[in-house]
Amino acid sequence: MAGPAWRWARSAARLLPAGGRAPAAPPRGSGCAPAAPFAGSASSSSGDEALRDRRARILSRGLPKQKPIEGVKQVVVFASGKGGVGKSTTAVNTALALAANDSTKEVGLLDVDIYGPSIPKMMNLKGNPELTPKNLMRPLKNYGIACMSMGFLIEETAPVVWRGLMVMSAVEKLLRQVDWGQLDYLVIDMPPGTGDVQLSVSQNIPIAGAVIISTPQDVALLDAHKGAEMFRKVHVPVRLYIKNVLGLVQNMSVFQCPKCKHETHIFGADGVRDLAKALGLDILGDIPLHVNIRETCDSGQPVVISQPQSDAAKAYLKIAMEIVRRLPEPPA
Repeated sequence: MAGPAWRWARSAARLLPAGGRAPAAPPRGSGCAPAAPFAGSASSSSGDEALRDRRARILSRGLPKQKPIEGVKQVVVFASGKGGVGKSTTAVNTALALAANDSTKEVGLLDVDIYGPSIPKMMNLKGNPELTPKNLMRPLKNYGIACMSMGFLIEETAPVVWRGLMVMSAVEKLLRQVDWGQLDYLVIDMPPGTGDVQLSVSQNIPIAGAVIISTPQDVALLDAHKGAEMFRKVHVPVRLYIKNVLGLVQNMSVFQCPKCKHETHIFGADGVRDLAKALGLDILGDIPLHVNIRETCDSGQPVVISQPQSDAAKAYLKIAMEIVRRLPEPPA
């Protein structure tokens, strides 16, 4: 299985569009405006502005144009600045909650964490995707959710030891060579951090909304802040990811003792709420720290499906409703 996956990866490298490559830097000394001897501060300021404009134009030529995923009405990405905050668990249960809240909606789940795919285990799916006559991969399906992940293309324990170009080619294939059919929502589970994959996804496809996941812990909040601010700091004329942030989810917010019901804020209290206020964003909901959430995902039976009346499942259902309420109208 690993052999075909590697052969696919090599062929996928050819799929990366030329526009996806980083543009060459302008030659040193090329400048954007002729040097003006004896120019005053006003001239210097004008030259700096011209330099910034020229740099923006050069970089914009290297950016891919956003192209919708065929058959998908709206894309919602789940991101976090730090690993281990429950992002994949939240993405899986929220995708199931979107479908549970409205049975008329078709929902898909895309795992673009190339190095550490989690969706196959959480959704209890194994096997290789079939190919359509158009050589597109058919998603694997469980609990009514169409799923695609790098985990379907490699052995479960096989490490992915790839450099950037191979990773970006894999992401391109997962975005463009999957036959999703007709979906109302495609939930994308991003890898943690603020790197190439996040930029590639946000620049290549229109994103209806983004959800930032964090625990209330100070260390996690620092990275969540970076994740939310990333696209404010990118000095290229891209579509600003931050404008599409629907809100933050405070995960592992409180632990309730199963015996005495005493509540303890193990990772701190209201840290994510304070961050949301600082960023001018909404809180979509709080998810408790509960053993059932972990156990059900580990067993491939997420809590929204296996324990729909539990408080944990209700938290995800509420978050799904808040997401839909904030999404823009889908394109006609």
